[in-house]
Amino acid sequence: HGALLCANKEIKGPGPERAVVFQNHSLLPWLTCFDNVYLAVERVFGAREGKAQLKARTDAALALVGLTHAGQKRPGEISGGMKQRVGIARALSMEPQVLLMDEPFGALDALTRAKLQDELLEIVARTHSTVVMVTHDVDEAVLLSDKIVMMTNGPAATIGEVLAVDLPRPRSRVELAEDARYVNYRKAVIDFLYTRQGHVEKAA
Repeated sequence: HGALLCANKEIKGPGPERAVVFQNHSLLPWLTCFDNVYLAVERVFGAREGKAQLKARTDAALALVGLTHAGQKRPGEISGGMKQRVGIARALSMEPQVLLMDEPFGALDALTRAKLQDELLEIVARTHSTVVMVTHDVDEAVLLSDKIVMMTNGPAATIGEVLAVDLPRPRSRVELAEDARYVNYRKAVIDFLYTRQGHVEKAA
């Protein structure tokens, strides 16, 4: 998997080495899907690459998330799941060292969410991207992660516990549902969130 290459570098502001996928897709509604991705590509690579190369990068990013056919549609013409795919394509098109995802599937229905989780697993397997994802979904955390960082409660939240998820890849949600290791990881996260942190809340 990818390495956190910017870990030892001081972060002074936004930069192309860190791409973000938001809970809300944050697409520009007046631009097509292609142009939303092209905007990021041009910003990052425009100073040293020609238009043909920038277009090829954009096409490749849309193909990576299965949206070649929707390139000329505007966000208002596509589903919520497709909008999130465009957001992921835009982020990956920048070739970031780290992909930051802030509850990217939280606003989607269960079936669309599951499909995009599976697609994210495939994309990370192909690109070897390092992904840091914020989620409140225990099953999502165990299915997708190599490491789960569990936070304590409250405004002054800190890292409470780090759980290494030693499950083989590629991962199948159907097979993992009956895997004792998956069940144990799930129980460990639930125990931290609802039992140990619950006692902390009551004590406060």
